[in-house]
Formats: sequence, C-alpha cells, structure tokens
Amino acid sequence: MNTRDITIARVYALEGHDYLDRVLDILRNEEKITGITVMRGIAGMGASGEIHTSSLLDLSLELPLIIEFYDEPLKVEKAIHELQLKLDLKHIVSWPATAHIHTIS
Repeated sequence: MNTRDITIARVYALEGHDYLDRVLDILRNEEKITGITVMRGIAGMGASGEIHTSSLLDLSLELPLIIEFYDEPLKVEKAIHELQLKLDLKHIVSWPATAHIHTIS
C-alpha cells in the first residue's frame, strides 16, 4: 500500500442558494480535483444562530450542504482560492491528511 499527502477541504453552504452546481463545475471542470462528495445535512446552525432543519411540517430548501473534496495540497489551495474569488464563499475549512492507496501487484 502506498501513501501520499493530501489536503481535504469542506465547503459549507445551504440548499437553494445556487452554489452546488457552480462549486462542482469549478472543482471538476476548472480545477480537475480528484475526489468530490456532496452531503446533505438534516440540521445545521450557522453564525446567525438560526437552525436549519428538515421536518415533515417544514420542508425547506435551506438545508445545510457539505461539499467535501481532496487532492494534492497545492491543487486544493488553488481550488479554495478560486471558489472564494468566484463565489465569495465564506465557510470553507481544510486540513492535511494521508491517502492510503492500494496498488494491485
């Protein structure tokens, strides 16, 4: 098994704010990022203190979205810069990690 250093980043957004398609387009087509996953939260709270949640009584398009991606550290830093520049995203976190790559012999 081989390992390599990567950076993982998460973009926090809300559904219905038209970010998802634009973020995916930048990461996939412009920055050629290796791995991207989108997760929909069932509840979340931001700096405003307002809770966004899903319930049968209140089906909202304001559910939290997490767009997570990883690649080589320099590619991730460039992608974060482009996302902030083009979309003015304010909630992005990143951290170093190690990818464990299984090679077939």
